[in-house]
Amino acid sequence: MNIDYRVAILLLFLVIALIEVGKGRFSWPRKTTRKDLILELTSGFFIPVIIVPGAFLGAMWLGKRFLPELENIYAELPGWAMFLALIFADDLSQYWWHRISHSVPKLYSFHRAHHSAEYMSVSIVYRNSLIYYFLMPGIWLSGLLVYLGFGVIYPWYAVAKLTVIMSAHSSVPWDQPLYKNKWSRPVMRFLACIISTPTTHAAHHGKHLSDAATHYKGNFGNFFFFWDLLFGTAMISEQRPKAYGLENVTPASWFAELLWPPKIDSNDHV
Repeated sequence: MNIDYRVAILLLFLVIALIEVGKGRFSWPRKTTRKDLILELTSGFFIPVIIVPGAFLGAMWLGKRFLPELENIYAELPGWAMFLALIFADDLSQYWWHRISHSVPKLYSFHRAHHSAEYMSVSIVYRNSLIYYFLMPGIWLSGLLVYLGFGVIYPWYAVAKLTVIMSAHSSVPWDQPLYKNKWSRPVMRFLACIISTPTTHAAHHGKHLSDAATHYKGNFGNFFFFWDLLFGTAMISEQRPKAYGLENVTPASWFAELLWPPKIDSNDHV
């Protein structure tokens, strides 16, 4: 696999981070704690550098071990067909993995680190339990598809998906000015039905269900928001939540959220 796409993703992260720094929205002195810094620095290194490549290599090893005759068998498929297959294998499976993780308390314990931040920022993109990412079906399926011959298209898919995901987590909402302009508003509302945007994804990170702009029991889409519309979990608002974080969930240490899942209380809202 070409390493250039990883450099492109890193540069994209840095550009969005610099924009947040320029707006004073990358480091939140009143909200960012020592626990937040440990979670984001550790997961931000281990997940993209160790966990995701490890799952890819694991999937490719399984392919070579059990399906040696299928290596690169689909390398001649049209690029659009590969891209479409990756959307279903990776992004649709991640939608369901994400949705199930919010429905099953034990699985939510692997994901709660992503929601314990009381702010939005590109810095929380990889903020998750290492186990949550390692078990993510879409990564393993993507690795298998690369083994089957999708290696040429996967870098383009990965850059497109991470562009959407990073911008959707950013504390600088590029979609808000488009909602306020009468000419661009219809275009923005249509786009919000297709991909994740800062406002629709911020709703998923909102802290209080009583806030009309919060919808943490939905808006599970990562690359494509369309899945939420298709499966009835969408809430589209032009407003952002007043607060972010966990509502009615027992606090846990950084170690528990990063490596060893804390016990989920039966009264916790997931």
